[in-house]
Amino acid sequence: MKRFLSGDEAFAEGVRLARPAVISAYPITPQTVVVERLSEMVERGDLDAHYVHVESEHSALSCAMGASATGARAFTATSSQGLLYMAEVLTYAAGGRFPIVMMNANRATALPWNIYGDQRDSLALLDHGWIQMYAQDNQEALDMALLAYAVAEDPRVCLPAMVNIDGFALTHTYESVDIPSQEQADEFLPPYTTDNRFDFAHPVNLGYSAGPEFNRYYQYEHHRDVLAVEAVVPEVEARFAVATGRQYSGMIEEYCSEDAEAVLVCVGSIAGLVRQVVDELRAAGRTVGMMRLRYLRPFPAGALAQALAGARAVGVLEKDISFGAEGTVFTNVNSALKQAGLTCPTENFIGGLGGDDITAEQVKQSFEMLLGGNASVHFLGIEEGVC
Repeated sequence: MKRFLSGDEAFAEGVRLARPAVISAYPITPQTVVVERLSEMVERGDLDAHYVHVESEHSALSCAMGASATGARAFTATSSQGLLYMAEVLTYAAGGRFPIVMMNANRATALPWNIYGDQRDSLALLDHGWIQMYAQDNQEALDMALLAYAVAEDPRVCLPAMVNIDGFALTHTYESVDIPSQEQADEFLPPYTTDNRFDFAHPVNLGYSAGPEFNRYYQYEHHRDVLAVEAVVPEVEARFAVATGRQYSGMIEEYCSEDAEAVLVCVGSIAGLVRQVVDELRAAGRTVGMMRLRYLRPFPAGALAQALAGARAVGVLEKDISFGAEGTVFTNVNSALKQAGLTCPTENFIGGLGGDDITAEQVKQSFEMLLGGNASVHFLGIEEGVC
């Protein structure tokens, strides 16, 4: 069924199809519409779920974790300062191996106070043990709601997943979206079952302490199982394609990168603009390409290095800065290239902070810098001496 939906509404439809048993909700712009639509679905009877309106973002994730600990499929959503407020609970949920799905509407963090979209909120929390996925458009947002549960609940993984959707660029922008039927969704995503839950008939210990002699094993296994996502994703996407007819590309998406001299790596909705610029430059005879990271945890280092092996220069365009260093995505990309023994020059392009526009002309200039070998960290739209 086709409908004209915002990214928030599309994601809410995906959550409905996943049949969560518990939804813990606390509104924050630009995520609010997700939990509003889910509350309406529950009220109408379209979704059989316990809807819990909690008093804070910290409580929202705590509630979802408690629900997951009983063996229930759980969902929550947040954004920006709300995600940062949840930070303490993120490690509890991940360490407890509770496969919660949480939608994060990417939004700038304060100060200055800003409600518009960049990706500094989720990228600041890459190391908290969650799977991190990034949608390109509203269709992928809907589908990632279902895909995230399937990946997170796989017995080889059993970890929470954060699905990131660019604030306002996707959350409040409308597109035509194909909604699977409930029968298709049920075929793809069976009911959640787990032994990692409270059970009075067969008691288990959850959320316990572990001293130094045992703690290292838990951290090692956590790391191992995040890495297992790379093997699980293609299997899950193959099942999704059978159920819905839509096929995704795994951890990364390549576009015109096979013979490209210069490749621009990006994350999220900006890929649409980069793809358009690649087409224009290709038509003008320039051999350029794009690579989109669909997952940032686990980081697809091997797939990325293989995709970029033939490039003469690689750029990373991101809506983030690790102050005093460089963009966080750039750090990860450089590490992957170094591990693979690739020595092509790399450049970092920082843009879109606080919702600032990234223009087609800026993307073209980025490609020109790559082809010209200008290695550096570049802030798009900044004039020296203005600040």
